[in-house]
Amino acid sequence: MKLFRQRTRICILSLLFLSVFCPILLLNESKGFIEDLSSFKGRRDLLKLNLVKQEEDEGFREPILNVYKDVNVDPLLSSRSPDVLNNSHEPISGKNNEFTEQNEGVPDEREEKMLLSPGKKGDIGRVRATLEHRALDKKIKEIKDQLIRAKAYLNFAIPANNAHLIKELRLRIKELERAMGDVTKDSDLSKRALQRMRAMEVSLQKASRMYPDCCGMVKKLRAMTNNAEEMVRVQKEQETFLVQLAGRTTPKGLHCLSMRLTAEYFALKPEERELSRSNPDVLHDDSDHYHFVVFSDNVLACAVVVASTLSNAKEPEKIIFHVITDSLNFPAFSMWFILNPPTKSTIQIHNTNNFNFNSNSITTQEHESQDPRYTSPLNHLRFYLPQIFTTLPKILLLDHDVVVQKDLTRLWRVKMEGKVNGAVKTCQGHDPAFRRMELLLNFSDPVVSGRVRNEGCTWAFGVNLFDLREWRNKDLTAVYDKYLQLGKKRPMWKAGSLPLGWLTFYNETIDLDKKWHVHGLGYHSGIKHEDIEQAAIIHYDGVMKPWLDIGIEKYKTYWKKHVKYDHPYLQQCNIA
Repeated sequence: MKLFRQRTRICILSLLFLSVFCPILLLNESKGFIEDLSSFKGRRDLLKLNLVKQEEDEGFREPILNVYKDVNVDPLLSSRSPDVLNNSHEPISGKNNEFTEQNEGVPDEREEKMLLSPGKKGDIGRVRATLEHRALDKKIKEIKDQLIRAKAYLNFAIPANNAHLIKELRLRIKELERAMGDVTKDSDLSKRALQRMRAMEVSLQKASRMYPDCCGMVKKLRAMTNNAEEMVRVQKEQETFLVQLAGRTTPKGLHCLSMRLTAEYFALKPEERELSRSNPDVLHDDSDHYHFVVFSDNVLACAVVVASTLSNAKEPEKIIFHVITDSLNFPAFSMWFILNPPTKSTIQIHNTNNFNFNSNSITTQEHESQDPRYTSPLNHLRFYLPQIFTTLPKILLLDHDVVVQKDLTRLWRVKMEGKVNGAVKTCQGHDPAFRRMELLLNFSDPVVSGRVRNEGCTWAFGVNLFDLREWRNKDLTAVYDKYLQLGKKRPMWKAGSLPLGWLTFYNETIDLDKKWHVHGLGYHSGIKHEDIEQAAIIHYDGVMKPWLDIGIEKYKTYWKKHVKYDHPYLQQCNIA
C-alpha cells in the first residue's frame, strides 16, 4: 500500500511537470523553426539578388571595386584641383558609404609603390597631396549620391499605399538642394545641410524597404539612362542649330549701325560723298606701296581690320586698302570712312555693281545651305582679283574677321617661287585647324580624285598673299570657272568657297610661317595664349565671331581694343 502511494505521487508530479514545461519547450521549438524559416527566406532573397546582378554585365559582380576605386588618378600631379577628382563614380547605397568611410584616402599597393619609389623628389609631399585630394569633399559626394538615389526612387513604380513616401522624398530633395546651394567644398557646408543629409538617409532607407524588386529597379534605371541619353542628343542638336542660326543672323546693333550710316550718307550732298584720295598713280603697278583687299558686308568688322593693320604698320603712308562690298552696304561703308578716315594711308570702297568684267557669272552652287556666308557672291569674288585689279603685281587678302597684331609689310619680301598663293598650311591631324579634304570634297567624283590627293595639306582663306602676275599667266580664274560649272551639274564639294580654292590653287600654294596666321578663334577654345600673342594675324574663323554674343569670351579682348565704343553711332545702337 505504501509503495502504491509513492508510485501515485510520482505519476502526479510527472504529469504536473509535463503540463508546465512542455508548452515552453514547444514554444521554443516553434520559435527556432520560424527563425530557420526566415533565415532560409533571407538566403533565398540574397541568392535571387545575386542572380539578378550576375545577369548584368561584368561591372555588377563586384560593385564595391567598380564604384569606389579611383579612376585615372595621377599621383604625380599633386597640383590637380579637387574638382577633377569629383568626376569619379559616386557611391550608390548607404552600406557602401560605410565602406567608403573606412577606405577613404587609402591608396592601393601599386599606387603606393609609384608614390614611394626611389629616385623621385618630394615623395612624401606627393603622398600627402594625393591623400588630401582623396579625402576632400566626401560629404559633397554623398549629398550628390543621395539626390541621385532619391530621384531614382521617385521614378520607380509607385505603390498605392506609399504616396506618403513619395511626398517625403520630394520634400527631402527640395530641402537638401536648398541647404546645399552652390557649395563645392565640405568646409563650406552648414550644420543645416548635414542635418538635411541625415534626414535624407533615413528616408532613403525607408524607400529601400518599400521597393525590394531589384529586377524592376534595374530595368527602370536602364530606361532612365536611355531617356537621359536621348535628351542629351536632342539638346546637342538644338544647340548646334541655334549656334548656326546665331552665326548667320545680323545682330540688332550692327543692323542699327548700318541703317544710321546709310541715312547719313544719303543726307550728304553728292560732292561730299567722295572719299579723299591720294595720287591715282599709286593704284597702278608700283613697288613702293602695299595693297590690301577686304571683302566684307560688315562695317564694324571691316573697321577693326583697317584700324588694327594701320596701328601696327611701320609705314602706314605706303598702305592702300581696297574694301569691296555690295551695293546694299556701299553707303554705310563709305559714310563710316568719311567720318573716320585712316590717317596717312589710302582707302578705297568698291561697289560690286561697278566692276567692268561680267560679274553675273559669279553664282554659287545650288545647294541646300541657307547660310549667307556660303551663298554670298563676296566669297567668290576673290577668284576674280586679277580682273578687279588689272595692273597690280601683288595683293594681300584679309578676311573681315581677322585682327592684325604686327607689321605685315614684310610679307611682300616672301619669295613666291613661282606659286600664286601664299598661305599657312595645316598638314598634321593633331592641329585643331587641320581639315581633311574629304570633309569638303567628293573624292568619289573622278574629276576631284584626278585633281587633288586626300592626304595633301590644306589651307584656309583669310590671310593670302596672291601673286597676280603668275595668276594671270596661269589663268587660274578659268580653272575656277570650270570647276564651278561642273559643280552645278553634280555634287563635287560642300558649301563654301574653300573647297573651290583647294581645287583652283592646288600645287600653286606656298607655305608661310605659322606665326603669320593663327586661326580657329571662332570655334576652338584651346588655343594657347603664347601662340596668339606671337601671331601676326589672329583669325576668328568659324561661327563664334567676336561681335556676336556666342563668341568665345576670352578671345574677344583682342578684337574689342580696336573698336571705337565712344563713337556716338555705336552708343546710340547699344554696341558694347
